[in-house]
Amino acid sequence: MSIQFLNWDGFVLNVRTRFPFRHGIATLTACPHLIVRATVAIDGQTCIGYAADHLPPKWFTKNPATSYREDLVEMIGVIRSAGEIATELPASASLFAWWEQLYQRQIAWANMQRIPLLLAGFGTSFMERAAIDAYCRQANRPFAEVLRSNFFGVPAEILQCLPSVPPREIICRHTVGLSDPIADGDIAEADRVNDGLPQSLEQCIAAYGLTHFKIKLTGDVATDSARLRRLAEVITDKVDDFAFTLDGNENFKTVEPLRRLWDSLAGDAALQPFLRRLLFVEQPLHRDLALDDSVRQAMQQWKDCPPMIIDESDASLESLPRALECGYRGVSHKNCKGVFKGLVNAGRIAAARRQNPGAKFLLSGEDLSNIAPISLQQDLAVMASLGITDVERNGQHYFKGLDYLPKQMQCAVLGFHGDLFRMHPSGLMAMKIEKGKIDITSCITAPFGTFLEPDFSTFTPLDDWSFDSL
Repeated sequence: MSIQFLNWDGFVLNVRTRFPFRHGIATLTACPHLIVRATVAIDGQTCIGYAADHLPPKWFTKNPATSYREDLVEMIGVIRSAGEIATELPASASLFAWWEQLYQRQIAWANMQRIPLLLAGFGTSFMERAAIDAYCRQANRPFAEVLRSNFFGVPAEILQCLPSVPPREIICRHTVGLSDPIADGDIAEADRVNDGLPQSLEQCIAAYGLTHFKIKLTGDVATDSARLRRLAEVITDKVDDFAFTLDGNENFKTVEPLRRLWDSLAGDAALQPFLRRLLFVEQPLHRDLALDDSVRQAMQQWKDCPPMIIDESDASLESLPRALECGYRGVSHKNCKGVFKGLVNAGRIAAARRQNPGAKFLLSGEDLSNIAPISLQQDLAVMASLGITDVERNGQHYFKGLDYLPKQMQCAVLGFHGDLFRMHPSGLMAMKIEKGKIDITSCITAPFGTFLEPDFSTFTPLDDWSFDSL
């Protein structure tokens, strides 16, 4: 096989949340949603592929000293760099080999420019996903099938750890943001969205039959302790069989306050039944220190440490091996960090399990507020192919169904994905969550998540988009 990346362009749609989504040091209310369209030559045949994602505030850098305007300039810059490198690369014998060249050259560029590697990888992932999409569309075969047949050229030891058949449904792990109302009475009249979709956690549990939750932490021991105790009361009262994760969002600057919080919770007899349902703690420590020797030593001395995984610290291919050395139990997958990088990490997690059969190692599925028409379905296709059946999903909660898309595109999404979306009684086209699960059959049988080809008539070309338009 021969693959060569020929060119790309980008299109932007400004999107707004139903209500503010507070995560870590940022609160999302509006952001640009970018769709990249790439032209790729596969065995001399020209084909088109797509990739999409939000350009979100304060996740890739989490630097409080910069403005969102400045962050967006940097985000768009790394995407342009990856696009330029991708078009300069010679034809490769496999998509995996092509990605390895793109990844290494983007890393080298980022180091010269002093760009954080997590951010640099965001640019790489756009071009990688668009190339994967082009390949799957050209072959008219689902991503998981192409992957397992090894047309991508992925090392065999990685493929061996993947499920032979991807799951057709995924548990929706519901995000509880830092400013989200827990009970109906927490919603001030002025803040009620009244769009027919649930707003409080209580409403979401009732509407969707939720069983899994992802709870954001602030990093303040007193605040987090009180909040978790209240959430424990609500969740245990409303749900018989549940599980949850905690997301530290890098809010802890040292291990000690994290340990104080855990000891405070673990010492509360009333919380014991709730804490037994904890799956893991995600990225509690800031990326600047999360993989330091001091953390490794502190975690070795913390005998009853809960299982912890990295997320924002997963900046390069070297991150997970170092995290496992430090005592972390795994890593998150997000398409924005790279599809092939996620596959490499899956192989490493599988190897750790083989080498330590008595220990528990984790590959989790996390969200960056993914939405249709492209990024959500591609994300679900990859999660299923990795065998991840419990995935954080929050785009359907913070965005108003498919209402951000033009009506014609909404109808097209619903037409291709009648299992994943439905016509809501309110008149919205919204995600269908039943008994806490979503049906993703259409995502794993389509080429790379979806057959849909976006109509860009209502989008703004990336070259013409400006921050002021937000």
